[in-house]
Amino acid sequence: MQSQPTSGASTWKSDIVSGFLVFLIALPLCLGIAMASGFPPVAGILTAVVGGVVSSWLGSARLTIKGPAAGLIVIALGAVTELGGGDGQLGYRRALATIVVGAAVQIVFALLRTGSLGDFFPSSVVHGMLAAIGIIICAKQVHVLLGVSPTAKETLHLLAEIPHSVMKLNPEIAFIGVISLVILFGHQAIAQRVAVLKRVPGPLLALLFAVPMGLYFDLDHEHTFTFSHDVFSVGPKFLVNLPNNLMSAITFPDFSAVFTATSIKYIVMFALVGSIESLLTAKAMDMMDLEKRRSDLDRDLFATGVGNLIAGLLGGLPMISEVVRSSANINYGAKSRLSNFFHGTFLLLFVAFVPMLIHRIPLAALAAMLIFAGVRLASPKEFVKTFRIGAEQFAIFSFTVGVTLATDLLMGVAAGIVLKALVHLVNGATLSGLFQPNIEETTHQAGHVVLRVRHAAVFTNFLKLKKQLARHAQVQHVEVDLTETKLVDHTVMERLHELESEFSRQGRHLHVRGLEQHKSLSAHPLSARKKKTAKSSLGLSS
Repeated sequence: MQSQPTSGASTWKSDIVSGFLVFLIALPLCLGIAMASGFPPVAGILTAVVGGVVSSWLGSARLTIKGPAAGLIVIALGAVTELGGGDGQLGYRRALATIVVGAAVQIVFALLRTGSLGDFFPSSVVHGMLAAIGIIICAKQVHVLLGVSPTAKETLHLLAEIPHSVMKLNPEIAFIGVISLVILFGHQAIAQRVAVLKRVPGPLLALLFAVPMGLYFDLDHEHTFTFSHDVFSVGPKFLVNLPNNLMSAITFPDFSAVFTATSIKYIVMFALVGSIESLLTAKAMDMMDLEKRRSDLDRDLFATGVGNLIAGLLGGLPMISEVVRSSANINYGAKSRLSNFFHGTFLLLFVAFVPMLIHRIPLAALAAMLIFAGVRLASPKEFVKTFRIGAEQFAIFSFTVGVTLATDLLMGVAAGIVLKALVHLVNGATLSGLFQPNIEETTHQAGHVVLRVRHAAVFTNFLKLKKQLARHAQVQHVEVDLTETKLVDHTVMERLHELESEFSRQGRHLHVRGLEQHKSLSAHPLSARKKKTAKSSLGLSS
């Protein structure tokens, strides 16, 4: 029997507990993400406060946590660096302007009901983008963890400089950073076996070690020490720096360069990447919701856009529905959007009344948390998982990663999409068929509809198929017949599988048939399928 929907009024006790536990995770991550993005540390907290206190009431997906995310560090830092031309403060204010305009674009997306935007982008490209972001985060934060200022700026050069930083590490700072990293990975491993540890946030354990060590090493005062005949310096620059009060942290955008090509590039990236990540998180949290509630993705995108508009105008980072904090929120027992509100409220109260405690946090500990997040994004398991889905998926995934690392996020995603489309064309899909699916609809009887898809069912034309399915929201039994397709790609297989689960949660049935004459390109159940021919080609497929 399906549980009855719960209201905030009846669940506030569960939500205040989950909100508090998520606050403990969010506090150090917001600080670290802001600093890694070239923003003042308090900017991350400001964004999370807006995401919790404001966006919660604007239609935000019930169990998601809104706030800054590691996945947008690369874009934010790039905006500050390129728009500032060497002036960090100017770059910060001009980056705020791109966030504000990008937020307006997100609001337009929501009003145009483009909440299904996330379904367009191929899974291998999205995962490749996230893996590249993870690598970039690690490349930058390893040096902070070791207490060394690298000379390189580009990702590949930063990776190459890691051995040099290891040789020149600051022993006290590196000790704090490395042990914090060990605590985070150790907590993750042990919590899988000891259930009670799942209720204790890993970042909190890292801070319980790092803050006392910072006091022991007297990082609050500039001084030198000798280790193995070498002299090293430490001081407040290795600690988080916050303004005396929250009001003094408010910074307004500089719109003087907002219509330049560079600004437009970052506006597009903030709007697209932020929207995609947020929508994917909302969909994932719906799958985890024990009450099987479905979020209105257009309203969630609207809430995110308004939150970004306010945060950008006040000096904050861009926000999304963040997947790690959102999943932790559900695991901690959240029942409604009040948990997001409480998480933002706790952050506001903490910064308003005890900011001096935040100043005690060593930057190396924050770097450890960001490296931990980066490794999760670029986990070797993700590479193996993609390869098992299909060699062609791994090629697209790897190509997206490589181009992103060599150029930027927008170029990487575009390159991945183009490569995937080319693979489809090589394998028999027509150019017109890529974007315009041939779908024949038949109603057999009341409550039974069959959609017959011809030629190709691929990521570029899936939105039309999904739209046609949405027109039958009241039909109990829907069939998607793929018998006459030459090619069904992994993205469509994955999306149809998600829709099968969604139909099931609604007490309906979606049946996908007609793949008996198709060849699976790997042993994975959701791998791409290509129709068997008398003489099969050996070309790539996707």
